[in-house]
Amino acid sequence: MTTKNSDLVANYLALPQVANPASELGGRIRIASGNVALAAGDSTDNDIVYLAPIPSHANLVSIRIGADALGGSCTYNVGLYKLDNTVVDEDCLATSVADGAALAELRYEVLDLNTTGQKLYELGGLSADPGEPLYVAATFNATGGTLGDMAFIIEYAVD
Repeated sequence: MTTKNSDLVANYLALPQVANPASELGGRIRIASGNVALAAGDSTDNDIVYLAPIPSHANLVSIRIGADALGGSCTYNVGLYKLDNTVVDEDCLATSVADGAALAELRYEVLDLNTTGQKLYELGGLSADPGEPLYVAATFNATGGTLGDMAFIIEYAVD
């Protein structure tokens, strides 16, 4: 029989003890959630819906998004944007999510399990922390064209 320690356990057992990042052990979960009422013209190809600003150093735990049926063959990507509206990565979190669905967990829709514990800026492919929040956003990649609602719940740890 073998045993294997995670980095969190190894750090705890080390002498002298090594402090684990609070966002990975003992951190507090923060939540950004809400609903966005979309007008008929808000769900066309390349339209962006900014959901929430999240600290770039946050550990993204969960992201759930759902939308009413928005018409046509409407789909959207989920990714990150800087505060100046520059795209970091339009689909680093989810790709071509179909509308008309209840809240769906999207944290690992694109990303591998080995990204667990990485900072938000790392999930977006940035090599350094920009030191400011990043917008989590839905970018439509197939036109819907009818009005409806989009709901989201984003859970993250920072301290």
